[in-house]
Amino acid sequence: MTEASPAAISIVPANEATGHDLAAIFGVRGEASRCHCQWFKIRDAQWGSVPAGEKARRLREQTHCGDRTAGATSGLVAYLDGEPAGWCAVEPRTEYVRLLRSRVPWSGRDQDRTDAGVWAVTCFVTRTGFRRRGISRALAAAAVGFARERGARALEGYPIITRPGQTFGWGELYVGSRNIFAAAGFTQVSTPTPRRAVMRIDFC
Repeated sequence: MTEASPAAISIVPANEATGHDLAAIFGVRGEASRCHCQWFKIRDAQWGSVPAGEKARRLREQTHCGDRTAGATSGLVAYLDGEPAGWCAVEPRTEYVRLLRSRVPWSGRDQDRTDAGVWAVTCFVTRTGFRRRGISRALAAAAVGFARERGARALEGYPIITRPGQTFGWGELYVGSRNIFAAAGFTQVSTPTPRRAVMRIDFC
């Protein structure tokens, strides 16, 4: 399947999407439907006690989906030819409690973890039937402008380093690949593990 033309993909803040659109993207099977982009929002010890329905409810609350007047939202929704096709989480880094406690983003870097001026892209979901069409690449590029317009001083991602011949499951690639961040203008600032990079773009 070939990538869609850029003109066929439109991206909006998630509060401009509907709950039905979000539900269509996350689906009813697979890891996305069980997580609802809450992995970085819930502490390790609490994860197993929060059912999928509650995670879905929290996502709707965090996005303010259906409320175009909302002053904030937690991500972006992509449409391909008018159909809801993908999701990208992008918020101030401080919103992700598990990220703040993780070793990976901070290895070899002197960072103030409480700096809300640094935003992060933590998750991509592409709807079944819409994959390999350039959805994640378009979302990564849109996240740059989205964060900058809302006052971010920098934006980070923590993608997988993909190499020819390797295979990955959604359990790894939900953070995105290094290539899509590089295409969006991010620069690699560290390699905390052989399979994980920290990518960053500074706005000032």
